[in-house]
Parts: sequence; C-alpha cells; structure tokens
Amino acid sequence: MPYVTTDDGTEIFYKDWGGDGTPVLLSHGWPLNSDAWESAALFLASHGHRAIAHDRRGHGKSTQTWTGNEMDTYADDLACLIDHLDLQGLTLVGHSTGGGEVLHYVARHGSARVAKLILVSAVPPLMVRTDDNPNGLPMDVFDGIRAGEAANRSQLYRDLADGPFFGNNRAGDVPQGTRDAFWLQGLASGTRNAYECIAAFSATDFRPDLAKVDVPTLVIHGDDDQIVPFEISGKLSAEKISGAELLVYEGRPHGLPDTDRDRLHADILAFVER
Repeated sequence: MPYVTTDDGTEIFYKDWGGDGTPVLLSHGWPLNSDAWESAALFLASHGHRAIAHDRRGHGKSTQTWTGNEMDTYADDLACLIDHLDLQGLTLVGHSTGGGEVLHYVARHGSARVAKLILVSAVPPLMVRTDDNPNGLPMDVFDGIRAGEAANRSQLYRDLADGPFFGNNRAGDVPQGTRDAFWLQGLASGTRNAYECIAAFSATDFRPDLAKVDVPTLVIHGDDDQIVPFEISGKLSAEKISGAELLVYEGRPHGLPDTDRDRLHADILAFVER
C-alpha cells in the first residue's frame, strides 16, 4: 500500500487512481477516511483524471499519532503528499473538515501547484461562536460531541449516521449500508485523533485564509446541513473568497458525497474540466 512519510515520521496512506490526466485530490471529513471519497475517485479516474485521496493522520490506515492533530499539521501533511507526488495543476476538493484542510493548505503553502479549489459542506470560515463570530454554534455543541467521543464513540458515530449527518432524521431514507460505512470508518480512526480533531474543525479560524485564495473556487453546500449549517459556513465562504462560485443544494444534508453522489460528481467534473 502507498504511504508518504512526513518530517515527524507519520505515515500518511493514500490512494492514487487513474492515469496521467488532471490531478484531483480529495480530502475527507471527520471522523472518516479516504474511503468516503471512493465513488468520486472512481468516477473521476474513469473520466480520464488522476484521483488521489489520503487518510488524514490518525484516520484510516495512517499513523495514529499522539500529536499534530490540528490544522497546521494537517495542511503540512497534505503539502508533504502533494510534493511527494509532484502534483501540478491540481484541483483540491475538501468535504467538511477536509474543506478546512485544503483551504488551510492554500493559505499556508500557496497555490503554485493548485489550479482550482472545491469546498463541499466545508467547515470554514469558523464554526464555533465567539465574541467576533456571534452567529457561530455554541461551544456546548462541540463539548457534547467530545463527551460522546469520550464516553462511547461507537454509539456517537451510530447516532450521527442514523440522524443528522445524512439527514436520515428528516426522511429516514438513507440506506443502512451508507450509515454502516460511516460508523465503520469512524471506528478506524484513533480515539485521541478523532477527539482532538473536533477542536480542529470547530475552533480553527479560517477567516484569514479566505482572503489568500487566488484560484478559481467552487463552494457546494446543502441548505439543510445540520452538521455545518449553510448560513455560517458555505454562504460566508463564497462571499469572502474573491470570485467564488456558489452552488446551493436545496433541502440537502451534510453528507453530500453519499446522499447526492451523481449530482456532486457531475458538478465536480464540470468545474475540473472548465
């Protein structure tokens, strides 16, 4: 299996599918891994592109590190992978926490290798409520997730999958296999890694990063996202990134890579090939 080793000895697992076409790197959400993007990677590779997806440190097959479970290190790990593969003209795609990761990569490492950016149900600009972010979610929300992670992470992942992540609590129509895959991927993460990543996705202030984006950007978000509400995330990111295009999936939930697979694939492909 392919791995790249970072400066601190962490082994980052990645998939590299397809041929020599335009590279597209897909970054997953919490507490998942690269399997969350496998259908999109297969679709893109089948359409002539090179699809790369990695397991964030502490997730999936990557090293379960004790340290580095924060956005600066996530972005540096991503830079290590991109440099290792010598990717050029790259489209970065990030879902949820992965959206923060790819945005922070551009802000921290620049866009010399990046041609385009796609944020899907992504956590920027800032999820948690603060004095200068009064519309954010109260800290109690994230403390509750941390409490669930510490007490019974298996049940937490089951509750998220059966409820708000895919919007199953709205219509009860999300296939059991989809929900089981979320649970299984979650349990493949390290417990400390998943716990600390809650702060990484909720309390990292990406607002300074938005102004540093200098490549064409597509923001995709469901307006019934119960995990990362549209009004405090995708809507604001599209407003703050110069020239960004916004696609709103009306009435759709957080887990778009599964719930709206065909539509999302088509929108990603169209933007990559534009």
